Amino acid sequence: MKLNQSYNNQKQMRILYFTTVHPTFDGRIFHKEAKSLVCAGYKVTLIAQHNKNEIVDGVKIIALPKPRNRFMRIFGLSWRGFYLALCQHADVYHFHDPELIFIGILLKLLGKKVIYDVHEDVPKQILNKDWIANIYIRKIAAFVINIIEQIGALLFNRVVVATPDIARKFPKNKTVILRNFSILKLIDNTMPANYKKNKPIIIYAGGLTRIRGIKEIVQAMEYIGNKAELWLLGKWEKEKFKKECENLQGWKYTKYLGFVSLREVYQYMKIADIGISMLFPVKNYLTSLPIKVFEYMACSLLVVMSDFPYWQEVFGECAIFINPYDPKDIAKNVLFLLNNPNVMRKTGKKGRKLIEDKYSWEAESQKLLNIYKNL
Repeated sequence: MKLNQSYNNQKQMRILYFTTVHPTFDGRIFHKEAKSLVCAGYKVTLIAQHNKNEIVDGVKIIALPKPRNRFMRIFGLSWRGFYLALCQHADVYHFHDPELIFIGILLKLLGKKVIYDVHEDVPKQILNKDWIANIYIRKIAAFVINIIEQIGALLFNRVVVATPDIARKFPKNKTVILRNFSILKLIDNTMPANYKKNKPIIIYAGGLTRIRGIKEIVQAMEYIGNKAELWLLGKWEKEKFKKECENLQGWKYTKYLGFVSLREVYQYMKIADIGISMLFPVKNYLTSLPIKVFEYMACSLLVVMSDFPYWQEVFGECAIFINPYDPKDIAKNVLFLLNNPNVMRKTGKKGRKLIEDKYSWEAESQKLLNIYKNL
């Protein structure tokens, strides 16, 4: 009887998720972590930029306003969120943005249990930030952020990281690798989009940025021509970059579908033929585990991706690896696949099996539950 009572009390733990950067319905934060904890019986509140306070899929959402600029987000929104977070009297505070590290440290000094969730290697990421024009300022900023992260890691109860490479930066005794794998149940319960296609579809879903090779993908469509159609889903980093891509010859074979919900993304993936991920070989990407690749594979799509050694090791025979800087080579390999549909089907099935056997969120989520069980 005592064991059951202890278990029930533990499951009523109040968890506060906090982000000022990521969207409310972020795949990792909302659909994976928060909803998994709700299903396990925890009380979960999410503070994030949103248009209203509401409860969605059991997660209580407390809305933050959209800031006018980056400065207001860091120095205004963060502190407003901090006040709202304290008002919740949570048992554990789980935050997701490096700009909230100071908030996390303050919460820890107030006696709270704090988890820092690291989605990317932030110091490496800063080195490729175009909005910081001076490379020396980028290096200084990356160095400072690294020091701040290390100080925070010493204080926080746990550090949750998205890849093994990021984990190497933090103390082993409190770091947990929680990889961004696909939610098979959500994908399998999603119906394909109601769309009658008349040619094969190449799909890209994610941030539409220069260093993710979007321009080169569109350029490749010039050589692929009307033998296929490229679908882009996501947000453009800049309107200027969008116009640059729209002026390319390959754009007439490209369709931009906008920024859509996760379920809609899966609906489109389910009628596509090839998933593509042509990230540039910048430090932050070389050892990354891109969630969209796992989602392509879960939808039984063959994946065309950058020829990083780490990616070749992880994805092996489930993908085709290409130089991301070479639109002609991208087109050449895609045309080969389009002319060999049996290769696409067999490779897509291998990817799906790999997801089922090794890379599903259903299995990975047990690590998250163990964190909270131990806390």
